Amino acid sequence: MMLSPVMHTLAAIRTVLRACGCAGAVLLFLCATPAVAAYPDRPIQVIISFPPAGATDVLTRAIGNQLSRELGQPVVVENRPGAGGAIGLTAAARAAPTGYVLYLAATSNQAIAAAIYRNQAAHLVEDFVPIGLIGSVPHALVVPENLPVKSVQELVEYIKAKPRSYNFASQGVGTLSHLEGELFKAQYKLDITHVPYKGSVQALPDVVNGLAVMMFDSVTGSMPLVKGNKLKILAVASTERLSLLPDIPTLKQAGAENVLAENRFGLFAPKGVPAEIVKKLADALDRSLKAPQLISAMAAQGAQLKFGDDQELKKITADEHVFWRKAVTDAGIEPQ
Repeated sequence: MMLSPVMHTLAAIRTVLRACGCAGAVLLFLCATPAVAAYPDRPIQVIISFPPAGATDVLTRAIGNQLSRELGQPVVVENRPGAGGAIGLTAAARAAPTGYVLYLAATSNQAIAAAIYRNQAAHLVEDFVPIGLIGSVPHALVVPENLPVKSVQELVEYIKAKPRSYNFASQGVGTLSHLEGELFKAQYKLDITHVPYKGSVQALPDVVNGLAVMMFDSVTGSMPLVKGNKLKILAVASTERLSLLPDIPTLKQAGAENVLAENRFGLFAPKGVPAEIVKKLADALDRSLKAPQLISAMAAQGAQLKFGDDQELKKITADEHVFWRKAVTDAGIEPQ
């Protein structure tokens, strides 16, 4: 009986396997199975919803450099500001869930934006999985160096002396900087106008020049101008005084009890990224945040690094969405 070519081939394989035993079988299996590269085997992109040179950008690049050392691959930061953070958030959410595109979120800012822009194409809670908490970059109430006030109370009296005469700057509509200003305005019943900018880099020069008498900005972003005697800090919007600024009171200590924002940051991945990749990223982030050189460099700029696992970040994110939804409603803030 004539054998078909296929049968000839199968017979030949059986002959090889019988001759080589199990080793031959294993070799044949390995040759037939494509190799799976260990993660990561190429650069990782981290998207942020803020422009270059601001506090979030500085923080992300510093952490990205340390993560690159831990993971053995470049970590590239991409700035995608605009639309209350929605542009960057949406781009990250729509990325393939491979672990090569991540999102570093300012959780307070994102919660505020979600409360204002109800129809965003992506949502931090629903469309992402938390990797780990990074820490916080406290905000501070800053005023021009030449403004004749030395305390929060003096600033309030200064603004009230000329209603409708002054502006307060912010990083943009729907940012933490904006909401802090609104809470401060509401607490003291100030008749002052909000002027939004596209980030601190654009806003701070106008505060320095007196076009705005106050702004809530990150300590990281403001410190160069404070050290240059262009701005002065009246209070910090955190629960405790900062080691970097031991003589500056918290807003609560200064009398503004309703203005409190820890301004936390966390690293997220698009939903669907395999759990083992999320775990590898979390472990690398934990190690990165313990690097002495990173801790000292960020502390010098007012950033407080503290790793928290995915469950801690998940709870913080959910709580912030509840808190800031109420704050946005109470302030009557609408999209612009």
